[in-house]
Amino acid sequence: MKRKGLNMKAACAVFLVSAMTACGAGETASDALTEKAAQQELTGFPNVSGTEAGTDRTEPVITKEAEQEEEKKIEENKTEETQEVMPEAEGTMKETLEEKEQQEETSETKEEEGSYMEQSQKKLAEMPPKEVRIVQEGIDYAEFKKYTYYSTTAERDTRVNVLLPPDYTEEKEYPVVYILHGYYDNEDWMARPIVGISTMLSNLYASGEAEEMIVVVPYIYCSKELAYCTGMDLTNSLNYDNFINDLTTDLMPFIESNFSVAKGRENTAITGFSMGGRESLFIGFSHPELFGYIGAVCPAPGLTPVKNSPMHPGQMEEKEMVFEENAPYFLLISAAKNDGVVGNVPQTYHNVLTKNGTEHLWHSISTTGHDHSSVTPHLYNFLRMIFQEEAVTE
Repeated sequence: MKRKGLNMKAACAVFLVSAMTACGAGETASDALTEKAAQQELTGFPNVSGTEAGTDRTEPVITKEAEQEEEKKIEENKTEETQEVMPEAEGTMKETLEEKEQQEETSETKEEEGSYMEQSQKKLAEMPPKEVRIVQEGIDYAEFKKYTYYSTTAERDTRVNVLLPPDYTEEKEYPVVYILHGYYDNEDWMARPIVGISTMLSNLYASGEAEEMIVVVPYIYCSKELAYCTGMDLTNSLNYDNFINDLTTDLMPFIESNFSVAKGRENTAITGFSMGGRESLFIGFSHPELFGYIGAVCPAPGLTPVKNSPMHPGQMEEKEMVFEENAPYFLLISAAKNDGVVGNVPQTYHNVLTKNGTEHLWHSISTTGHDHSSVTPHLYNFLRMIFQEEAVTE
């Protein structure tokens, strides 16, 4: 009935408009009435929106059922969004758990393998294979080149031999190893073909067993008064001990300023033979912040005090042969069982390190003597172990 009444009102309004038009009434009033009647016809109810009468804006009344329907749609949308997010969250949690498990497995593996030195122990060879010392076809072999730098420590020009990788380029930075000669010798001793550093190292590059590096073979006798060693006594020994100052003050800056050098203890190594071995140990213990890899082959006496020997008061006490911090990634002492020059001195150093709990590797060679025959096996092991990525990342 209500709907029918509304239709009648609309019809009357239309009739009134027609009459007014026929009498010459304005078109504006006719349009307004017609629009309002049409609006009421379409909506089914007059303007009850609360707006001022005569305005064009109308707002439908929202019923309780419509509100409930709208709330239902909102809840359904929330459920759908949650269902979309949950798989992503579950995936993220799964990835996190997998990463954690992988880290735990890696940690367990490292614990089983032990430290880098323990891993290196398994790779130690008493003697190098013959093929590593032979020149082979298809492999480039570099040669040592001599340079001169001014030593402010000795106050004179000083010679040094440098071996660069065969494909050396300034676009790449290389780690550096310093190899020190023995008593009465000079910078040429280690560069000799009989020692075989160039051949052996290039073959190790080719086989992927060694990282490319710059090899520095210096003259380690350092004195303002004497240009070379004049005898085996305390004065001359102290001049060898003075090399530590030349190395850190003059030589290392010279190498770093003239070659493409990767700096840092993880990129710097030192080793030596006989008196050079004693000095490399002393330098390594004195500057662990500079040298991450330390070696010595047939090291001479005098690193620690020798009883009843005025010539060997000691560079350090036995208790000082420890690393409070910056322990080396790799420390190797090699010795010849038949060494008629330094005897069991290397074994003594080994025992002191063991007593002090200083991690190191002991390399005993049964068929060599106090010469290049012991140096080559030591360098074969030392050059393969230094500058390896796993040493730094353990």
